Amino acid sequence: MSATWIAVLAASLGCYLLKLAGLSVPATWVEQPWVARVVDFVPAALLAALVAVQGLTSGNEIVVDGRLAGLAVAALALALRAPFIVVLVLAGAAGALVHALTG
Repeated sequence: MSATWIAVLAASLGCYLLKLAGLSVPATWVEQPWVARVVDFVPAALLAALVAVQGLTSGNEIVVDGRLAGLAVAALALALRAPFIVVLVLAGAAGALVHALTG
């Protein structure tokens, strides 16, 4: 069995056990007010981390390139409440323009 399949099986088992652990938590723990407050912020924190990693890194290095310009334009368009498709087009155009200008 290759190392890839061992990694896939180990990750699958880990995901299953994590899901089982979440289902095994007593309801009284989940119903605590502080837990509800923390859980409300977890998706936003994970999304922010994903955007930061995908927008600012290449391999093991921090880079500033067209992706950052696209991200800034997307944030501005979202702040101005532009429709989502407009946000995507503007961000893509800004990133492509910066890439074309800087090489």
